[in-house]
Amino acid sequence: MDKERLDYLKSRAKEIRKLTIEEIGTLGTGHIGGSMSIVDILALLYFHRMNIDPAQPRMKDRDQLVVSKGHAGPALYATLALRGFFPVEWLATLNQGGTRLPSHCDRNLTPGVDMTAGSLGQGFSAAMGIALALRIDKINAHVYTIIGDGESNEGQVWEGAMFAASQKLSNLIAFTDYNKQQLDGYTKDIIDLGELDAKWREFGWFTQRVDGHDIAALDNAIEKAQTQAERPSMIVMDTIKGKGCCFAEGIEKNHSMAFNLEKAKEAIVALEAEE
Repeated sequence: MDKERLDYLKSRAKEIRKLTIEEIGTLGTGHIGGSMSIVDILALLYFHRMNIDPAQPRMKDRDQLVVSKGHAGPALYATLALRGFFPVEWLATLNQGGTRLPSHCDRNLTPGVDMTAGSLGQGFSAAMGIALALRIDKINAHVYTIIGDGESNEGQVWEGAMFAASQKLSNLIAFTDYNKQQLDGYTKDIIDLGELDAKWREFGWFTQRVDGHDIAALDNAIEKAQTQAERPSMIVMDTIKGKGCCFAEGIEKNHSMAFNLEKAKEAIVALEAEE
């Protein structure tokens, strides 16, 4: 990836972060931590990697993304709005009466959302079903999915891991948002995941581990994943929960936070000042 393209994607990621902070601040509460930690992969997928058309959100041969950690919907909504799937003004309606942007992702309400999610583990299974269906229908497209590290406590994740490996779903590329935190604490204190990349490798997946905020490294990992045709791929992303939001980044209780628009705007100013 050349510098011009990388700089563009970094600018998209910063804009997504700003919109996400403002979106949640307008509502007054929301899942800021796990939304902010997946912004860089969202920017890379929607503005560089995925074959999509905002004018045809159900295009048959499109690449698809299932955000299995569906509570990160605010970041996905900000990305879709910026990409042109719906007006940016919709973001001010997050999780309010009559909205098309509920707290958790819903494919029946939001243009560009490929799968309803929120009950952790189920979106991951759905992604495998989509990948298998595309292969059966001989449609040359990729399915991407993002799971959380806390979500990886779910048995359904590991059942899915075995299924995808047995089916050799090489058109499936998954990402673990490994920010080391979940709703009620640090993952190591609740259910220690150990060497997460080693686990996925043992489950038969083509596995890589990268800095989840390094867009160039993420792009290289996706490139490698797409060059092999024997296994599903897992890219374990080392991330920071709340990344880019000055009052959320680096603190323990940042899964869901209450804050007003004034505080959101202060955080946006601080983000704009970053290099």
